[in-house]
Parts: sequence; structure tokens; C-alpha cells
Amino acid sequence: MPDPDPSFRPIPGFAETLQPGLRRIVANNPSPMTFRGTNTYLLGTDDLAVIDPGPNDTAHLRTILGSVGPDQRISHIFVTHAHLDHSPLARPLAAATRAPVLAFGDARSGRSAVMQQLVARGFTSGGEGVETEFVPDICLPDGAQVSGNGWRITALHTPGHFGNHLCYASEDFLFSGDLVMGWASSLVSPPDGDLTDFMASCQRLAQMPWNRFYPGHGAAIEQPHTRLEWLLKHRKDRETAILNALKMGPDTAHGLTSRIYTDIPTKLIPAAERNVLAHLIDLKSKSRVHHVQELHSDSTFLLV
Repeated sequence: MPDPDPSFRPIPGFAETLQPGLRRIVANNPSPMTFRGTNTYLLGTDDLAVIDPGPNDTAHLRTILGSVGPDQRISHIFVTHAHLDHSPLARPLAAATRAPVLAFGDARSGRSAVMQQLVARGFTSGGEGVETEFVPDICLPDGAQVSGNGWRITALHTPGHFGNHLCYASEDFLFSGDLVMGWASSLVSPPDGDLTDFMASCQRLAQMPWNRFYPGHGAAIEQPHTRLEWLLKHRKDRETAILNALKMGPDTAHGLTSRIYTDIPTKLIPAAERNVLAHLIDLKSKSRVHHVQELHSDSTFLLV
């Protein structure tokens, strides 16, 4: 599979200055789901806000703490969402700095009603791992503002990739977490992810003026509105492909994935299958498809 961004070659464990008052440290956790690793951001010059402390990795913790100057302190720890590559280091970092952990809510917060119903029926998470025990010290509702010396962050509840996902706006740029990335489209894996919410969150961001996105993985996105347009079109195209495949007869998410995703590595097939299932659930909500049995991962779907 071609490298989606060969020019992005950060040095793990190094605090790179991106613009005045903003640095990025990339955790040493590369994978097909995390690209080069998780981006941890340090915002500010005196009071530092840490955005996405990352995986529970001692070396990454040492790098973050070692990047704090003698006249600086970490005053706030912001988490975009409760996936294992973003939130687990929040608690050790808080213990080391006495800074509070801020997020939308715990790992179950923000799920749509349909996803809550799936969980009640025993539908389990898939794809990226969830830090099920994650609980912030301070819950941030949509639109909440938090300030430090020289910076202000506005929390935007942007579910889709994950129910408790927040993007953080600062001036004319946005820490977009895993909702919008430049190197890949975001995984939407029910019941943690919801495609209906994902599309609404992207459409919401598209209505706002942005200069740059700083995502949870990969390089900064210099043309955020172009990227949002691409993501929305990509999902619409995938929806069309699923509907066209169902014209040939009923099928499961697994069967549809094998027919639609013909050019991706085998190790990415499970994630692709969860994406297809997310589309099918979204199409069911629009009365475009229905399923034969009670909804689960192996349900057979057909056109309405």
C-alpha cells in the first residue's frame, strides 16, 4: 500500500514548533490505524495546555514533561476522545503535574440513541481499542471555553468517529482529533462511531472559518475546507457503492466489504467492514435499506 504522506516524517520524542506558542510531540506508536503515531500538542508559552496526551507510554510521558521549561507549567490536559491511542496517558500526566483532565465525558458519553440501543442488545466495540475506564475531571459541554495565560480553547462536540469526541478551536485553527485527518479518512466503527453523527459533525465544521487543522495523526491540514469537502464526498461515494452492490441482492456487511474493498491490505479489512456497517445503519435510519434479523454485525441487508 503506498505511503499516504511520505513527506511527514516526524521524530518521535521531539517537541517540534509548529507556530508561535504551539508544539507537537509524536508518540512512538505507529500502526495502520495511527499512521506515524499519536500527535500530542503543547499550546501556550507559560500555562501549557496538553491536547491528547496519547497512549500509556512512559517514554512519551518523559518527553512531555521534559518539554516543559523552567518558567512553564502544564495547567490543563485536554482529551479529544477515549481511544487507547489518545487518552490513557492523561491520568499519569495529571498525577505528575496536578493539572485537571478535561473532555466531553466518559467513554460512554455522547452515543446516539441508535448506538445506545445496539449496546443494550450486546453489540460490542470493534476496530480501535477503547479506554473503557476513562473519566475526565471536568466535563466540557459543546461550546464550553477554557482559558490559560495567552490561549483560549472552545470545545466543539463532534461525535462520529467516537461518541465523546471533541474538537478544540483556538483562534482560527482547530485541533481536529480523529474526526478529520489528512492522511486517511476517519474510521467509523459502531457502536462507538456513528456515521450519521460523523456527517453532521463534518458539515458543521464546514460552515465555520478555519485556517488550519491540527489532527490527531499526521501532518497539519492546510486547506481544511477542501479536506472536509473530500471527506463528505468520499462517504457519499461509499454510500452509492453500497446501494449499487445491494441492487445485486441482499448481503451482509462482510459480504459487501469483500465486494467493494478490493484494493486494501487484508489487515485493514476488519476496519473496512465496520465502516460498511456504519453506512448500513445510517441507510437504515434514512429508510433506504432494512435488515432481515435483529440488527447485529452479521445482519443481512436489502434495499427498501
